[in-house]
Amino acid sequence: MRVLVVEDDFTSRKILQKILGPYGEVDIAVNGLEAVEAFTQSLNDAKPYDLVCMDIMMPEMDGQTALKRIRAIEKERGVAPTGEAKIIMTTALDDPKNVVEAYYKGGATSYVPKPIDKHMLLHLIKNLGLID
Repeated sequence: MRVLVVEDDFTSRKILQKILGPYGEVDIAVNGLEAVEAFTQSLNDAKPYDLVCMDIMMPEMDGQTALKRIRAIEKERGVAPTGEAKIIMTTALDDPKNVVEAYYKGGATSYVPKPIDKHMLLHLIKNLGLID
């Protein structure tokens, strides 16, 4: 499994890297702008990400904007909906508006609140069919 962790907080990045590392290759981006660049490069290299874990609140470009751009790139490249990367949004915000925005307008696959619960995250990824 190829994973892109998009997180501006160092500790959160390390936690996600530690949880997901045993299941495959984990790349890091520290904001939405880097995420869109890394995602585009992965498609150019024909090594697309299976999973993107992305924070909503970040500098440069927030997760909502990056999510929409990534989905637009997939559409432009003719990626079928079934072949899209699974994108899990993470946030410390207890804000239903952000969750609704990510799910219904942005095309997020799922949402996980912070602090991230390792067992809940792994259960979700298992249900998405990315790990056994």
